[in-house]
Amino acid sequence: MNAPDIEKMLSERGIRPTANRLIIAQAMMRHGGSFSLSELEEVVETIDKSGIFRTLALFKKHHLVHAIESNEGVRYELCLSHSDEHDDDLHVHFYCEQCNTTMCLPDLSIPSVDLPEGFDAHTVTYIVKGICPTCAITKSK
Repeated sequence: MNAPDIEKMLSERGIRPTANRLIIAQAMMRHGGSFSLSELEEVVETIDKSGIFRTLALFKKHHLVHAIESNEGVRYELCLSHSDEHDDDLHVHFYCEQCNTTMCLPDLSIPSVDLPEGFDAHTVTYIVKGICPTCAITKSK
């Protein structure tokens, strides 16, 4: 995705496309997958940690990123949602206990949960933990 496409994506979600926001969105798009705040800080060297954190919080508020809580803390990934009001691409994530990688499994939807009356869900996280195929092959050698 090129810069004008990312700018359009931000605007469609009600996010003003500043230079920092474009840089962070481009970095996440280019590298794919999920990032911790410190990993994103390494990739985006020109923006300090507080600037990255504020941008991620704004992206989360507008459903441009998912926040995935894992054993190592919060990880962020770009959200393919078409709405700035709710996530319509909730999917399963896999955490490899050997290489400590969190991966998206976008073809696996999170099952619907009917909450009792009075409960209002804001987000759903579904993480499967185990060994990824790469580590399983390495382990079997």
